[in-house]
Amino acid sequence: MKPGFRPAMTWLHDWSGLVIGWLLFAIVLAGTLAVFRPEIGDWTRPEAAQTAQVDSARASAAAVRWLSVHAADAPAWFLQPADDRATTTLATWGDGKGGYVQRWLGAQDGSPDGIRDTRGGEFFYRLHFELQLPYPWGRILSASAAMLMLLAILTGIVAHRRFFADFFTFRARKGQRSWLDAHNLLAVTALPFHLMITFTGALTLANLIMPWGQLADYDGNSAAVYRDLYPAAVQRAATGRHAPLAPIAPMLREAERRFGGGIALVSILNPGDAASVVTVTSAEDSRIGIQRAAISFDGPSGRILAAHEEHRPALKTFNFLYALHTARFAEWLTRWAYFVCGLMMTAMIGAGLILWTVKRRARRTGPGFALVERLNIGFIAGTPIAFAAFFLANRLLPIEMAARAELEVRIVFWAWGLVLLFGALRPAARAWRELLALAALACLAIPIADMLTGAAKADAITFGVDGTALALAAGFGAAALFLARRKPAPASLEAPRRAVTA
Repeated sequence: MKPGFRPAMTWLHDWSGLVIGWLLFAIVLAGTLAVFRPEIGDWTRPEAAQTAQVDSARASAAAVRWLSVHAADAPAWFLQPADDRATTTLATWGDGKGGYVQRWLGAQDGSPDGIRDTRGGEFFYRLHFELQLPYPWGRILSASAAMLMLLAILTGIVAHRRFFADFFTFRARKGQRSWLDAHNLLAVTALPFHLMITFTGALTLANLIMPWGQLADYDGNSAAVYRDLYPAAVQRAATGRHAPLAPIAPMLREAERRFGGGIALVSILNPGDAASVVTVTSAEDSRIGIQRAAISFDGPSGRILAAHEEHRPALKTFNFLYALHTARFAEWLTRWAYFVCGLMMTAMIGAGLILWTVKRRARRTGPGFALVERLNIGFIAGTPIAFAAFFLANRLLPIEMAARAELEVRIVFWAWGLVLLFGALRPAARAWRELLALAALACLAIPIADMLTGAAKADAITFGVDGTALALAAGFGAAALFLARRKPAPASLEAPRRAVTA
């Protein structure tokens, strides 16, 4: 590392970005897809009946009727009701063995019959911050990656000499200079978004990586923390005395009346017991600042036990920043803006990873360079292939297959592993071309499989998913064709000997 503040920041930018770059590439791409979590969910469950207007209270009541028969012994039920963006209700309940069962239930009849078992958009949403790892390790790793990403962005700002000029600069076919220009252009163009999404992402999981304030104030008493955070969430131990649940629809209508809006979550503790509790949480609306409210009802009688609307400044500030990150407040145009900026952020990370190898190719020594180069191939070209495999598995696996949702997820990681192995064994130049071509074919196959299986519909969701897949296929195909035609072979990414700095 050279002496001086700016060289130190440049060194820190390079290495902080490299250490976590491959993980960030997958996290950011998964989060970008999660912007359309409900819409992807509807695409992956084409059997679900779609109506012009979904009634969340009616959908929840239908789900409770089904759960009362098929999950009567569960200690708790959790419902994310169908709404204007999702045509199915997500029901979760304990399996009695420390785990959970999830089913997607029809909005009209509350039954999962005929609806394919799939995680849908929920897979990308969970992968974004849980990384398919047990709690809390996936969240801690994701939060740490967000902190390093924020460090990389801030040090990158310091490292730039011509910050404003980078907005207007891209020199094509110039080797290392072109990769640097691409990295800088993608960074500067959407810089406010990059800063916002990274900071708010780290903030949402801050208590996991910086728990000391909570530990000091509450002496490790997590139950007390929960009571203070959610004053209306009544906790009662089961009595063992059977008592039927009162009709839930009037409770939900009362909650909607008090909220002045929709329902995000319905929690039913001790269903069928005399101590059952129904807790309803308000949905987010078009306001960026989430106005969280919750009401708890006595299950057997339906009377209100507690109600709370959040007005505490610290939590209102947190809710505002959390809403900025998730974009659930957004109308369709804003969601597409988030999606495009997310793709730019993904591409920025990929360009930065490639730039690291380009700058060092002339003096490459030892296994370190080869490892970085191979991981670049496997993650930058391989992650889109793995994610495309999820959509293809959704269409091609038999609908009635047992454990179908789990197999879809396994296919993603099998595809990822095979791509990483392929990239490690093939010559780098060929691996880049071949995997980019495979990514193009995988994306192209999504709308084809959609049509051939008879699942395609003439609606905005099908147009959005299939159209985006075709656009990505065209982009990957163009990149593969460019690499195939370029002389010398571009996958070797030859760098000029003259050093290029930011």
